[in-house]
Amino acid sequence: MAYSAYWNPKAETLPREQLHALQLTKLQRMCDWAYTNSAFHRRRFDAAGFNPEQLQTLDDLRRMPMMTREEWMESLVAQPLFGDLPTTDHANAIRYHLTSGTSGRTPIRVLDGMKDWEWIAEMWCYGFWGFGVRPEDTVYFAFGYGSFIGFWGAHYCCEKIGALVVPGGAQTTEQRVKQIVELGVTTVCSTPTYALRLWQQATEMGIDLANDSKVNKVILSGEPAGSIPAVKRQLEQAWGAKVGDTAGMTELGTIMIFECSHQPGGTHIIEDHYIEEVINPETGEPVPYGEMGERVVTSFGRGFIPVLRYRTKDLVLKVPHITCDCGRTGDIYQGGIRGRVDDMKLIRGTNVYPRAVEAIVREHDAIDEFQIYVWRRDEIRDEITIKMELKPGHEDAWPALGEEIAKELAAAHEGLHFLIELMPAGSLPRFELKAKRLVDDRPVAIYS
Repeated sequence: MAYSAYWNPKAETLPREQLHALQLTKLQRMCDWAYTNSAFHRRRFDAAGFNPEQLQTLDDLRRMPMMTREEWMESLVAQPLFGDLPTTDHANAIRYHLTSGTSGRTPIRVLDGMKDWEWIAEMWCYGFWGFGVRPEDTVYFAFGYGSFIGFWGAHYCCEKIGALVVPGGAQTTEQRVKQIVELGVTTVCSTPTYALRLWQQATEMGIDLANDSKVNKVILSGEPAGSIPAVKRQLEQAWGAKVGDTAGMTELGTIMIFECSHQPGGTHIIEDHYIEEVINPETGEPVPYGEMGERVVTSFGRGFIPVLRYRTKDLVLKVPHITCDCGRTGDIYQGGIRGRVDDMKLIRGTNVYPRAVEAIVREHDAIDEFQIYVWRRDEIRDEITIKMELKPGHEDAWPALGEEIAKELAAAHEGLHFLIELMPAGSLPRFELKAKRLVDDRPVAIYS
């Protein structure tokens, strides 16, 4: 059966002028809704002297104050559990989720109404259909179904598409590998880290996923590694499948970007449902195409909890839609999400980003797992150690491999010296959801 290449052909191929007109109309409606129904937004708008009536062009968006996670968290503390951001009574919600969070931080709790949840699945449909998922597919979700938003929306998206859904749920990695092979799964959804883990487990079981499974698509989310070329190369070889990246946020409830089947080296922004600004994280001023900055998102689809000019702390580099030849008119984040502003570590005057380290380490197929360990020597000198495990059968490559990686890391970081430590097999943490490979063990963490 012949299918369209687009989930929503008209919206995904709108000429830019018409797309901007649609964005303005949706922006005006959402801001009016938020001002009228959300005490959180009304308080912020009034304090900034902003009124939705001022939105006459898209440029007027900059009149609106930017929203931060810190403000959101303050409202949750002041009015547990959900703050004063929701626009309607909690009794109207049908879904509850929370951020995965980090150690020592309270997660953001969110609610969704029935219309919101339909929209959340719709956004995943843009991405899954765009990468080639069709009704004939069997889609496997390799994540633990809990309160973290994860792939929940994608699960419902696949039901909407008509594909067979297989929830991985609370199983061991070995059990999941068996299911993937036995059920003839064609599409696997997981984090990049766990996709590698599934392959490693399959190898230990004597299963060659590239030949013994029917998987032809691996769809990634949850980590910047999904758009790192070296990671994608490893996964495509391991699974014998095309690998595509997506990215979303609990704050939005769904994805805002996805990689299409043309694999342009970046992710399309779903611009008929979002406005994505890129700013200088220090000045707040917009940056042009081709310059790295922090993404600021405005969502049109989630009415229960409006997200307007939300500073995400995600690092991105936007390029024009013509970078890809698929015909979509939404602009592209080249390389997907590059990392986070607050993930950057300053080591003896040099900025170090985890993604940049991973991009180098993953070029070496002999590396099984790694960890970035930042520490302070004699309470004076900051050091950075890359702890590594080798894949079985590659022990003879050490120490030459470690020396080579150290040189490559130094060359990419203004000559900064990286210590390299070989770890025993299985000693480093493994992850199913978002990997946390950076450990800052200094007495006082330094970010700038």
